[in-house]
Amino acid sequence: MSENQFHLMKTRRFLPLFVTFFLGAANDNLFRNAMAILILYRLAGPAGLDGKILVSMAGGIFILPFFLFSALAGELADKYEKSRLIRRVKIAEILIMGMGAAGLVAGDAYFLLAVLFLMGTQSAFFGPVKYAILPSHLREDELIAGNAMMEAGTFLAILLGTIAGGLLILGPNGAAIVGAAVFGVAVAGWRASQSIPTAEPPAPDLVIDRNPARATWRVMRQANATPDIRLAILGISWFWLVGATLLSQFPNLAKFAFNADNEVVTLFLATATVGIATGSFLCNLMLNGEISARFVPLGAFGMTLFLVDLWLASPVPGTLSGPLADAAGFLASPGNWRVLVDILGISVCGGIYTVPLYAILQTRSDPDARSRAIAGNNILNALFMVTGAVATTLLLAESWSVAEVLLAIGIINLGMVPLLRPLR
Repeated sequence: MSENQFHLMKTRRFLPLFVTFFLGAANDNLFRNAMAILILYRLAGPAGLDGKILVSMAGGIFILPFFLFSALAGELADKYEKSRLIRRVKIAEILIMGMGAAGLVAGDAYFLLAVLFLMGTQSAFFGPVKYAILPSHLREDELIAGNAMMEAGTFLAILLGTIAGGLLILGPNGAAIVGAAVFGVAVAGWRASQSIPTAEPPAPDLVIDRNPARATWRVMRQANATPDIRLAILGISWFWLVGATLLSQFPNLAKFAFNADNEVVTLFLATATVGIATGSFLCNLMLNGEISARFVPLGAFGMTLFLVDLWLASPVPGTLSGPLADAAGFLASPGNWRVLVDILGISVCGGIYTVPLYAILQTRSDPDARSRAIAGNNILNALFMVTGAVATTLLLAESWSVAEVLLAIGIINLGMVPLLRPLR
């Protein structure tokens, strides 16, 4: 691609942060997927527990700390030097992953859920600082490229962590191997964080509010005070509702619509990852480093177009029967390539849609309160993802197919086109 995109990977201003961020996201998903599979296939039955309920609870347990602690995390990131905060958060990750490794080996489902809550807490404190630090180290004409690489890295980390967790945990000595892996990755992330340059605090005299409810209300009120920031946060949060719903429903789409196995789920995940990376980098080329929302409505419209076609391309659940198809069997049917094109298209358009919104959030928020604006974004992201999960669960319980749920999201998504048009 262009020099403007990849030259950042050669700089100390960006590379250590990217590596730290990438390893953290990969570790979250490595542990979460390994834990979910271990509970479902090994721990729940012998203990007389309902694995589906425990795994469903796990999603809420991980998200809950974002509601509780994001406001405090944003205040801390505005008050204190950011690289030091990142290193402290990474030390916390090492301790938490040590507990996680012990929990995996011991096979205690409830202890693992407690560790998951601590992981969510660590992620909530990492969230505001990792995006707020970018404008401290990148020029304004580099922010689109930096956010594009962060976005691509996020989904690649999700893919790699999810696949590794699923492949390793049920193998010989799987719990010990995954435990050692999550601890080792945490140490590697802390080591990478040592090279992140200093970013002086914008508001060192800020008084920290230790009342979570009051701090959350204040952060959300501040984030909504500026129209551009309010629209950017709304757009980003909607993207995460769509993305989280799509990713979480890939297993159901593969099994119940296409009568396919976990290889096809991985194929869907890989296609989405390639699409997000492509769309993110393409967005930078289209904008040539300019921070502008002019292609955001186009990205939203494209997401709707491909979501609708995914519904059209999906067979009615139950029409396919026989043994579950693997990836080769799925690809042997020419019509299924259309499904991959749709998933790719949704993801490419998602990258074009979301990358400028992050850059707008970073550059148009008050520099003295940038971390708190990003904390407000994280809170609303979490609320949208939980809302999407609850709505999807209710619709599936009413006998909607996964494809019909995605069609509904695609139609609602059209509303983002005029809504975000005032954003420039």
